[in-house]
This record gives sequence, C-alpha cells and structure tokens, in this order.
Amino acid sequence: MSDKPSDAEKTRDQWKDTLTPEQFHVLREHGTERPGASPLNAEKRKGTFRCAGCGQSLFESETKFESGTGWPSFWIPIEGAAETTEDRSFGMTRVEAHCSRCGGHLGHVFEDGPRPTGLRYCMNGAALTFAPDE
Repeated sequence: MSDKPSDAEKTRDQWKDTLTPEQFHVLREHGTERPGASPLNAEKRKGTFRCAGCGQSLFESETKFESGTGWPSFWIPIEGAAETTEDRSFGMTRVEAHCSRCGGHLGHVFEDGPRPTGLRYCMNGAALTFAPDE
C-alpha cells in the first residue's frame, strides 16, 4: 500500500506543489484562462488530451474541432472521463465539466457544437496535456 495520497485525497498545498500556478487556478479554483492563451488550441496531431492534474485520458484528437472561441473544443469526451455539474456562478447557469478521477475543473459544456452530439466541450488548455500517438 502506498503512502502517496490519491488525487481525490490531495490537500490544497499538495495540489499547489504538483501544478503550475495557472493549472492550479483553473483545475482547483475553477478559473478560466484567457482565450487564445493555450498552445493546445492549435494542436492538430493525432493523440489524446489528458487531465493536467491526474493524467487521465479525457478526449481523443478526432473529437476536437475549431470553435472560434479561443479555447480547445471537443464534441464528446472519452466515456466516463468527464463529469458535469450545474455551475451557477457569475449570475448565470452553465454546465461545468470536470475530470471524473481528480475532480479538476476543465471548462464548460455548451449546446452549440457540431454533429453528432451538438455539444461543445469548451476546455481550458491549462487543464489539459497532450500525448501524441506514436
């Protein structure tokens, strides 16, 4: 048995030691990066987008599309990888997406995406890493 805490059990300080300041702000404080700030917005290679907090695979590159919003956008996550909750912050109701393993805030889901789902998972690039196919 490991003495290392699971991602779900990490304290605020342990997350701060693990993540960059921007990753911490987005994943643990529900922050939002500036539009166009992430190099992942322009990522076009085949591969997998993963949670920057715990490494869980979240989105396959085939589901990424150019939304024109300035954030990496996907029409569907890998099954079971992302969960959603209602977000009532800032005086509006939105659907928040978070990592099903570590609970990290990824971004929001909107109903203006392409077929076949009609959804746009608008993700913060700071919440993601990219692993290209080999």
